[in-house]
Amino acid sequence: MADKDDVEKTIAEDLVVTKYKMAGDIVNRVLKQVLNKCITGASVREICEYGDSLLVEETSKVFKKEKDLKKGIAFPTCLSVNNCICHFSPISSEPDLHLKNDDIVKIDLGAHIDGFIAVVAHTIIVNALADTKIHGRKADVILAAHYASQAALRLLKPGIETYTITETVGQICESYKCKPVEGMLSHQLKQFKIDGEKTIIQNPNDAQKKEHEKFTMEMHEVYAMDVIVSTGEGIGKEQDTRVTIFKKTEETYQLKLKASRSFYSEVSHKHGLMPFNLRTFEDEKKAKMAVVECVNHRLIEPFQVLYEKQNEYVAQFKFTVLLMPSGPHKITGIPFDQDLYASDYAVEDTTLKALLNTSANPKSAKKKKKKAEKTAGDGPIETS
Repeated sequence: MADKDDVEKTIAEDLVVTKYKMAGDIVNRVLKQVLNKCITGASVREICEYGDSLLVEETSKVFKKEKDLKKGIAFPTCLSVNNCICHFSPISSEPDLHLKNDDIVKIDLGAHIDGFIAVVAHTIIVNALADTKIHGRKADVILAAHYASQAALRLLKPGIETYTITETVGQICESYKCKPVEGMLSHQLKQFKIDGEKTIIQNPNDAQKKEHEKFTMEMHEVYAMDVIVSTGEGIGKEQDTRVTIFKKTEETYQLKLKASRSFYSEVSHKHGLMPFNLRTFEDEKKAKMAVVECVNHRLIEPFQVLYEKQNEYVAQFKFTVLLMPSGPHKITGIPFDQDLYASDYAVEDTTLKALLNTSANPKSAKKKKKKAEKTAGDGPIETS
């Protein structure tokens, strides 16, 4: 018989909303501090380590009296540069990367409090200056990802079918002659579960279209809306970069090697089902070896480091949204300065423009409606 504690906690409960919001505030603060470190010559590894240590430090400050309450990193800090799509977060025994002027950098990270997860991703250009606008393909891909994520935010509502978002993201990217990265998933978030069963797929290929289910969003669900866009074909491939981020699955298997057993036990104890970076283990070399047997038997799954073709660019925006009775409530994400970017393209489709002109903030929607009606012809105005 199910224990009463097994009843799933949702945002119908005020305390759960509070925990999500606290995690969201931490994630936004850490993101800003990590962005400040993204300067010419900076080490990507050091920035990732800095982001992770901040996430641990900030989450340790809340709910101090509740000794058994788990909290910490929900997704390790990653900095994926230029044509790298995702999950780049090198450990000390792997090659580092140093940021250069005009690099396009995607920062991705997350925290949880009591298993309630807040994740975020943001894209910047290293040393972008307000008085010299970014032009060309970098501007196209960043604006495409920004407006596509803003449209997705406005569609995240109970009763909406997930493929409506898939199609809208695709149409906006097309306006900028860009492509959403094929097969990337945005997941529903649940307590201690970063990859809930309901997903929103981007740019599915024919096989994915057949296999991937359509879902309808419901009240009191939480989503990590992730939009990743490329100037190229939008097909991610692995290169020789070593995977450093993994996550325990719910599979079972009796591991043969002692080192693997001890590693797996440490993962279970320290990270539970949350993604983790190998650098959190004292002996990185041992961890690199032990993880192999665990991955081969699906006890642990890797987050592959994926790349678009050389000389293409990839941009990403991700935020966490609570589907509340008052409307979708976005708890992560920081302001985006669209004035830094100038593209030769724009969203021309009237339906998409009207969608982008609606308010994403349920409370201010009424006030903005009149303003939006006056300026509906001037392109997207409301992008919170």
